[in-house]
Amino acid sequence: MKYKKTETERHLRVFEDRSEYHKCDGAVEVFPEGVMSNEAKKRIKAIKDGFENGFLDKLIEDLRDAKSTIEINKISATTQASIKNLVDLVTSEVGRALIGLSVMQLSIKAISPCQCIRLHKASASKGSFSWSEGVSMRTLDKNYVTPVLRKYDLVRLNADGFMMTRSLAENYPYSDLYKAQLRGAREDWLSIVEELESNKTDALESLKYLVSLLLNSAHEFEVKANELIEEVNNKLKIYRTMNDVLRIMKFHADKSDYAARLLEISMHSLVQAATESGAFGDITLKPLSQMRSANKKHGNIGDIELMENGDIVESWDAKYGKSYLREEVEEVCEKIIDHYNIQVVGFVTNVEIQRTQELDKRLDDAMAIHGVKFLIVTFDEWSNMILDRCVSSKMVNEESLARSWLKSYAYTLAQKKRKIAPIDEPCMEWVKLLLSALRA
Repeated sequence: MKYKKTETERHLRVFEDRSEYHKCDGAVEVFPEGVMSNEAKKRIKAIKDGFENGFLDKLIEDLRDAKSTIEINKISATTQASIKNLVDLVTSEVGRALIGLSVMQLSIKAISPCQCIRLHKASASKGSFSWSEGVSMRTLDKNYVTPVLRKYDLVRLNADGFMMTRSLAENYPYSDLYKAQLRGAREDWLSIVEELESNKTDALESLKYLVSLLLNSAHEFEVKANELIEEVNNKLKIYRTMNDVLRIMKFHADKSDYAARLLEISMHSLVQAATESGAFGDITLKPLSQMRSANKKHGNIGDIELMENGDIVESWDAKYGKSYLREEVEEVCEKIIDHYNIQVVGFVTNVEIQRTQELDKRLDDAMAIHGVKFLIVTFDEWSNMILDRCVSSKMVNEESLARSWLKSYAYTLAQKKRKIAPIDEPCMEWVKLLLSALRA
């Protein structure tokens, strides 16, 4: 792939033996036409071998079974937004082909980073149109991508594959200038292509993110999520105290993979219930952060953040399995420097707290320096603190709060509260386990 410089506006040039994509910054991508080069053949073999060895199957199954997590920090903000739009805009009529194509292009890049995903045709025959560095996406689609997406019911595609769509088969590269009429989130798909080809986002993590969203919108998940909601609503009357719900929360986290994330979600769900009751007055709850989000980059202090007039006034961080939190205290002291209205910073752990004179002194020093109340409490202590605040407001009693907490937790895992709790990790295993616990 050669790059040249030119002083011109963005455009595509098509010559007898090549295409040239001229970008706004003057860079030019050149795509020679002709039979596959030897290097292209090597890349294509590696890609086919990857698919045949179960690359896509394993990725889907590991995400579905909660054996894999997503490193969200490796995915550009633009790609995250584009992937969400791509999934959100899919209907029974439009958008499915672009989902399939995006899965394939992300897979290609993850297996063979040097392969250009703009070039969707390649042939060893001189009688067929081909880019010398391209890849036959129609072949990959029919043999490896559509069958897998249909197998896991992630996208309902025709068995012949999405690349049979004529609008995806034009003889010029996929770029911002691709003019064919496409139904669905066309601009978002092209944005993902640009991010990948510019090395602005990680292909593997972006693929996992897309598959995760597809798993959470799949028909099987929807059925199981609705089953959970029905079970919760039918069983609410037996949950009368906070301890009744605490037992469920602890059991669910302890028996699940990635229990630390479930502690965050459980805590956030309780504060959802508290703020929705009106017990916290004008204080609002910030939406749940994505797993492994870059806290410093995004201005986060903790997992649960309470806001007043646009400022964080109270923050709580979930620390599953951690008893000694000196390092965490030092980190949060750095984070709160730019948050002038923060009043309370706390840590919540599910294990017995290891308190030392040295840690207590550091907390006292931090409070004196920053004028902020620092707390380290257990999950039980913290939930009772929230209960006391709610009851003292006279807006809600213990029974009502406990039931609202359980409902918020179930609805969050069932993807029914995405505005306040946008969970992008696959939730199927979490939903199944909670359903089993409620039925026990």
